[in-house]
Amino acid sequence: MDIILNYVFTVQFALLIFVLVVLKSGIKFVPQNRAYVIERFGKYTRTLESGLNFLVPFIEQISADRSLKEQAVDVPSQSAITKDNITLTVDGVLYFRVLDPQKATYGVDDYNFAVTQLAQTTMRSEIGKMELDKTFEERDAINAAIVNAINEAAGTWGVQVLRYEIKDIMPPNSVMNAMEQQMKAEREKRATVLESEGLKQAEINKAEGEKQAKILAAEADKREQVLKAEGEAEAIIKVANAQAEAIEKIGEKAATQEGQKAVELELATKAIGAKEAIAKDSTVVLLPDGSTEAGSLVAQATSILNVMKQKP
Repeated sequence: MDIILNYVFTVQFALLIFVLVVLKSGIKFVPQNRAYVIERFGKYTRTLESGLNFLVPFIEQISADRSLKEQAVDVPSQSAITKDNITLTVDGVLYFRVLDPQKATYGVDDYNFAVTQLAQTTMRSEIGKMELDKTFEERDAINAAIVNAINEAAGTWGVQVLRYEIKDIMPPNSVMNAMEQQMKAEREKRATVLESEGLKQAEINKAEGEKQAKILAAEADKREQVLKAEGEAEAIIKVANAQAEAIEKIGEKAATQEGQKAVELELATKAIGAKEAIAKDSTVVLLPDGSTEAGSLVAQATSILNVMKQKP
C-alpha cells in the first residue's frame, strides 16, 4: 500500500513538474524595444512584440531575438583613393536600427556585418569621386551619400540606416607636410594682406584727416574774411553816414550869415597855411599881386558857395 501511495505521489509530482515546464515554455514576456521571431517546425510563423505572449509548447520556438533600438557600429579604418590619386585612411561610425525583425533574420545572415561592409564600399566609391581638398570640405555630402546608398540596398534586410559619420580622414605623411606648408603659406599671405590693408587704411584715414582739416581751415578763413569784409563794409557805411551827417550840418550852418563868415575865415586860414607850406618847401617864393590876396581868395570862395546855394 505504501509503495502504491509513493508511486501515486511520485507520478503526481512529475505531472506537476511537467505542467509547470509546459506553462513556462508557453508563456513569454518580451521586453520593450525587442522582438522575438517565432518558428513552427522550422518555418517562420509570426513575430512577438513587447508584452505578454503565448507559444504552443514543443511546437513553436524562438528563432531570433532582435533589438529594435538604434545601434552604433564602428566602421574600421580603410584605405580609399581620391580622384587625384591620393590614398587616404578613413574610418567612421554607422547608426542604424532594425525595422523588420523577420527580414533581419531571414533576409541576410548577419546584418551588422553586411551593413558595415556596404558602408565601407560606398565610402570608398564616394571618395573616389572627389579630389583631396573636397574630401575635407564635403564630409556632410559624403555622409549623406553613404546613408542613401546603404538604405537602397538594406531595404530587403529590414534595416534602416539613420546616419553615418566620418570620424577621421588621414592622408599620407608627405601630403600632410605639403598641406601644412600650404596652410603656413596661406596664413603668411593673409597676415601680409591684413598688414597691407591696415597700412592702406591708416594712410587713407590720415589723408582724410588732413583733407578735413584743410577744409575746416579754409571754411574758417573764408568765414573770417566774410566777417572782416562785413565789418569793413559796416565801418565804411557808418563813416560815410557820419560824413554825410557832418556835411549836412555844415551845409545847414553855412546857409546862415554867421556860417558864411565862418567859412570865409576857414578858407582864408587854409589859404594862408598853404602859402606858408609852399614857401617852406620851395626855393622860389611867389608874392601876391596886391595886398588884397587873402581877401580875393575869400571872395572867390564866397561866390562859389553862393552858386551852390542857387542850384536846386
